[in-house]
Amino acid sequence: MQFLHVMARCCLARTITVVSLTVSLSAVGLLTSSCHFLHPLLQPLRKVSYSVYPAHWFHLYSVNMSSYYDSKEKSHHSKALTSPYPGSSVERSKVPSDKVDWLVEWKDYSPVEYTAASILAGPKWADPQIRNPVGRTGLVGRGLLGRWGPNHAADPIITRWKRDKSSSKIAHTVSGKNILQFVAIKRKDCGEWAIPGGMVDPGEKISATLKREFGEEALNSLQKSAAEIKELEKQLDKLFNQEHLVVYKGYVDDPRNTDNAWLETEAVNYHDESGETMDNLPLEAGDDAGKVKWVDISEKLKLYANHSHFIKLVAEKRGAHWIEEPVTDCQK
Repeated sequence: MQFLHVMARCCLARTITVVSLTVSLSAVGLLTSSCHFLHPLLQPLRKVSYSVYPAHWFHLYSVNMSSYYDSKEKSHHSKALTSPYPGSSVERSKVPSDKVDWLVEWKDYSPVEYTAASILAGPKWADPQIRNPVGRTGLVGRGLLGRWGPNHAADPIITRWKRDKSSSKIAHTVSGKNILQFVAIKRKDCGEWAIPGGMVDPGEKISATLKREFGEEALNSLQKSAAEIKELEKQLDKLFNQEHLVVYKGYVDDPRNTDNAWLETEAVNYHDESGETMDNLPLEAGDDAGKVKWVDISEKLKLYANHSHFIKLVAEKRGAHWIEEPVTDCQK
């Protein structure tokens, strides 16, 4: 019996390998066949079907989504249901709003399978096919994403106060709060405005990704000369080495998400209080960006994926203007 317990612990240790910024799917590894010998108590888990998991199993091992969205935001699972899938003509299987949650039994769920040829031709990772923590998306496979499970990104939110010609902060006429601006890029792939972020390279620290992606997409650093890059680095170090706010860590409602692969990000706000640092960093679109500019922050913003949610969090933390319409007595 002692031998059995030792072997069971060995199997668990070998199979529970997926680590994300905010998601711990500790039991999914039990579904793989890497351990040919399981403790008898664990055998039933090998028989769990793809579309329907026992309710008690999911209550035991389901992801705690409180770090992703508040109760109001949890219902926002729309970009991950986008059809056709980005960069293709592949249509997702239709997922009714009442069937998104994995806890809802749906025996006939048969999602379309799609992994882009560019991904299939790339390096093969040994990550297991695990489940989207928010719910069904109508598509299995990796789509345009390189890894099974969480694909980690980083989003640098660079802000400054909007000022008039005399350098005084400009307050909004409705809210009376100062207007905050952030650097936005227009994505080449879909034409939507977004935060100039990107994917974390293997072994790269988040802080390095934030600075690198901002330099590549908002300052066109990949096309600079060695002398220009050296000067650019000095200014970027000044901006990215100051105090900053981590405004969000977790799942991104991204149109590239599938049942088996999804985006997670860390959104970090770097604020240039005086505006002087950014004055020495002229914006120039590069890499995946078609355009780049300063954008006024307000609730009217329409951005890629759920980037508007990240920007809202920044406005709240900085005490900046957000709500455009005046609040009436009935709304109070």
